[in-house]
Amino acid sequence: MSLFIGLMSGTSLDGVDAALVDITPGQPPSLIATHAASMPEPLRDLLWRLCHADRVAFAELAAAEDAFCRLQASAIEALIAGSGVARESIAAIGSHGQTIEHAPWGHDGGPAYTLQLDNPSLLAELTGRPVVGDLRRRDLAAGGQAAPLAPAFHEALFRAPGEWRLVLNLGGFANLTLLPPAEDSRPPLGFDSGPANALMDAWHARHRGGRFDADGAWAASGRVDEALLARLLAHPFFHRPPPRSTGREVFHLDWLEKHLEEGTSPEDVQATLAELTAASVALGIEMAREHFAAPPAARLIPCGGGAHNPDLLARLARRLPETPLTTSDDWGWPADWLEAGAFAWLAARRLAGQPGNLPSVTGAAGDRVLGGLYAP
Repeated sequence: MSLFIGLMSGTSLDGVDAALVDITPGQPPSLIATHAASMPEPLRDLLWRLCHADRVAFAELAAAEDAFCRLQASAIEALIAGSGVARESIAAIGSHGQTIEHAPWGHDGGPAYTLQLDNPSLLAELTGRPVVGDLRRRDLAAGGQAAPLAPAFHEALFRAPGEWRLVLNLGGFANLTLLPPAEDSRPPLGFDSGPANALMDAWHARHRGGRFDADGAWAASGRVDEALLARLLAHPFFHRPPPRSTGREVFHLDWLEKHLEEGTSPEDVQATLAELTAASVALGIEMAREHFAAPPAARLIPCGGGAHNPDLLARLARRLPETPLTTSDDWGWPADWLEAGAFAWLAARRLAGQPGNLPSVTGAAGDRVLGGLYAP
């Protein structure tokens, strides 16, 4: 066995996922153990403010980074204790960090940037294991979007002979991976399709409290406002060819409110936001199929938190009648653990000196070894 730990905290700010993965050369990556550490409310509030701030104090950034790093370390300790593996058997930890802002096209004419709050030096000190961090900016330096990075891992897990496959990550934002059959020499295509849970969670929190709409029940109680949906889908991002990635900087409640008309009920807005996710995914899939001149995929594999939302999955199924939705569990990977697994896999690639990006996805000038290595 060759063991790595992957850490992921997404745009939903709900916690840190830690996955212990066996990445033995010549074999598919195998999930060994997992642990989810909930985000403490004070840290979540601080990170939320930082994600939406025009200006921040260095002391606030330092406090958030320190607290976040210690939450990661506690997740790793719980994972190691629960798995029963020896700490010394873990080759490295892959740490994504917490995205605060992502601007792959720059801002107001400035350079492209992506900011993940993290301290891999402190994490190596706290855990006693090598840490691979800063996994996005090497791709950005090569002219890429630095996102999404998971499609390379999706290829390692799911690409197979004889059929086209789609992998759909439904986190705060949605990203798609279209995998040609293994006998097709073309590389995968992947990109962000638009918002997934981020807008729905924020709208639900404003009107009903809590962090999310459990099972999409509130969205299911409303009716889609077709005129509002059309206004939202008119955003240029949904029609921009890949490579493309996005985040809260583009899609947020202020953006939504500019398109609302007086009298629209909150539950109808929630239903429309759920339909926006499904519609933008369907638009993205159509774009990806046109790129390859591909037939409908044999299966779509949802993952991330949205994979547990039956209302959202039903909307996707209606939009994609030719492509059955299947579960990632069939490959030994529960939907919640693919992203953390991806960063364990990226850490293994870094230690082996192998590229971690897919230029066909990010638009980078070529293959690049991602991340810095921080010894304990």
